[in-house]
Amino acid sequence: MKKLFLIALSTLILDGCNYFKPKQAPLAGDRISIIQHERSLSADVEIAGQQIMLPAPSPNLAWPQSGGYANHAMHHIKVGDDLKKKWSISIGAGTDAEERLSGEPVVANEIIYTMDAQTNINAYDVKTGVQKWHVELAPKDDDDGHINGGLAINDGRLFITTGFAQVISLNAATGKEVWRKSLDAPMRAAPTVRGGRLFVVTLNNKTFALNAKTGNELWTHSGLPESASILGAASPAVNRGIVVVPYSSGQLIALRAESGRLLWEENLSTARRTELILTLADIRGRPIIDRNRVIAMSHGGQMVSIDLRTGRRIWSRDIGGLESPWVAGDYIYAITNQAEVICISRKNGRVYWVQALPRFEDPKNLEDLIVWTGPILASDRLIVAGSNGEAMSISPYSGKILGTLEMPDRVSIPPIIANGRIFFLSDDAQLVAYQ
Repeated sequence: MKKLFLIALSTLILDGCNYFKPKQAPLAGDRISIIQHERSLSADVEIAGQQIMLPAPSPNLAWPQSGGYANHAMHHIKVGDDLKKKWSISIGAGTDAEERLSGEPVVANEIIYTMDAQTNINAYDVKTGVQKWHVELAPKDDDDGHINGGLAINDGRLFITTGFAQVISLNAATGKEVWRKSLDAPMRAAPTVRGGRLFVVTLNNKTFALNAKTGNELWTHSGLPESASILGAASPAVNRGIVVVPYSSGQLIALRAESGRLLWEENLSTARRTELILTLADIRGRPIIDRNRVIAMSHGGQMVSIDLRTGRRIWSRDIGGLESPWVAGDYIYAITNQAEVICISRKNGRVYWVQALPRFEDPKNLEDLIVWTGPILASDRLIVAGSNGEAMSISPYSGKILGTLEMPDRVSIPPIIANGRIFFLSDDAQLVAYQ
C-alpha cells in the first residue's frame, strides 16, 4: 500500500492532518447536476467562508454499539497523525447476491467483535487481530439468505439482532450463549442498550424493550406499516431516559425508556419530491441526541433539529440522505442523497460549505454509481468510504478533499474508532486496522 503521510496547513485555521494519498485539485467552474431533477446544495451567503471552530479532539476507549454510544453523539475523536496499517483479517462471509454485511463492529476492553453475513460472531484482539473466539448463531435449518441487524456490548454481554427474528445475548469474554429471544419479525438495525434495557426495531416497524439480563419483554411500540423501504435500518438513540426511534415510514418517535409511553412524534417525509425513489421517507441514518436536541435526517428529504423533551422543531431543512449525521461542537456533518458532504450549523441549520464527492466510477459514461458511507470525524479530518473501494479524507473546516486511501474492496459500513485506532470493514469481509 502506498505510503501514508501527513499534510499540515499553516493557515489561520487547521485544515486537517492527513494520511491519505493527496487528491488532484478539482476542475475550475460551476458544478452542474448530471442527473435530471437532482438538486444541489450551496453554502448560505450569510455564513459561507466563516471560520469553523471545532472542539479539540478527545480520545474514546471503546465503540460499544452502532454509532459509538447510545446517544450516537461522538463529536471530535482523537487519533494519531501518522496512522499506518497494522493488520488485516477476514471475518468470514462477505456480501453477495443473497446476503449482506450490515453490522458495524463494536469494541470494548481491547476486543473487537464482528458479525459476518451468515451471523458468525468473532472476537479479536484489537492490537494484533488474533482471534479469541468464534460462534455460529444461525439456525441449522436456515438455508435462505438473510440480512442481519448488528451488535452492541454492555456490562460484559454481547447483544446480537438477527435476520432470522431472534435477539441473542452472549458472554463477551467467552462467546457462550446467555439467552435467546424470538420476536415477530426480522431485524436489520443493531440494538441499542442503556440502563439495563435493550431496544430493538424489527422490519415491521415495531420497537421492543427487553431486559438486558434476561431477555424478558418489558414493553413494545408499533409504528406505521411500510410496504417498501430501503435496505438497512437505523438503531434507536437513547439518552436522559428517552428513546428516539426511527421508522422506515419516516416517523420519528420519542418514548419513555422505562415505560414506552409516547412523548412526541414527528414525520420526516415530504410531498414535494417527484422522483419515485425519493418518495421513500425511510430514516436509515441513526438519529442523534446531543445536548437536549435530536438531530435526524430522512431519505425523503428532511433534516431536523428537535427539542428532546417537547418535540418542538427548532429548525428544518430540505436535505435528505441515507447515512447518519455527525455532530461536533456547533456543527453537523452529513452525506446527502446527491453525494455531497455538507457542514451545517447545529444552531440554525444554515450551510457553511458543500463538497461534491465522485458520483460514478466511470464518470465519462455515467456508469457504476458510487455509494458513500460516513462521515466520521477524527483529529481534524472527516473520513468517508465508498463502493468504489476508496476511503477519502476531507477537511472539516473547508470541505477540501485532502486525499484517498485504497480499501481491500467496496465499503458499505462506516468506519469506527476506538483507543486511537480506525477500523474499516469492506464488503468482502476484510477487517483492516490503522493506528
